[in-house]
Amino acid sequence: MSVRTTRTHHSTASRQGVPSANRFRERALSNRRRPWRRALRLLTALAAAGVLVWAVGWSTVLGVEEVRVSGVSGEEADAVTALVAVPEGTPLARVDTDAVAARVRGRVSVAEASVRRTWPRALTVDVVPRTAAIVVRNPQGRLEVVDASGVAFGTVAAAPPGVPVVTATGSAGTSREALLAALSVVQALPDELSRDVSAVTVTSANLVRFTLGTRTVVWGGGEDAARKVAILTVLLKTKASVVDVSAPETPVTR
Repeated sequence: MSVRTTRTHHSTASRQGVPSANRFRERALSNRRRPWRRALRLLTALAAAGVLVWAVGWSTVLGVEEVRVSGVSGEEADAVTALVAVPEGTPLARVDTDAVAARVRGRVSVAEASVRRTWPRALTVDVVPRTAAIVVRNPQGRLEVVDASGVAFGTVAAAPPGVPVVTATGSAGTSREALLAALSVVQALPDELSRDVSAVTVTSANLVRFTLGTRTVVWGGGEDAARKVAILTVLLKTKASVVDVSAPETPVTR
């Protein structure tokens, strides 16, 4: 009886040992395959990254197809577009936006410009155009529009409505410093005085004159503008026909 029991025990153990051996073999095979699987996943990821880099940085898939300009329109927008000068199909990621913006800012009518990528295939140029603060009649009789920073950026047939006209009496009156001096008059005078201003002339950076009602005001240069206005306001209460505030520490009336 005990012999049969022993044989049954060994038979059961033998049957249990077969699955265990199979499991060990499968585990060993799995362990041997694991590095290959990791390598395959790594290669797949690298290949996908390579394709993505190529598509973004070297192919025409995400290349420039359109230039959009905001801030200006018509001929001015066309001129800005021409300055972008990026060949069609250039990968958007490889466009030097700073260089493009610098080219656009080189246009005299542009005060500021920035360039940004608009995915997937466009460049957008945001332009701030110069606007007229004064119009200068130069010695040749042409009307030049000048912005608030003293830059002359074009000519017009007639002054835009509401923009003061200044006459430059010589070439020195058309320098940027002279134009800034003329602008100081426009920018400093309060409305109650500026509405009566006429016949503004600029001879140089140190000599601006204008007519205020029936009086002549010698303004001088652009410095001490606020102080000049304060002194002028007081001296206008006199009967002087000429008020000279070019040297505000020693104003002159006559």
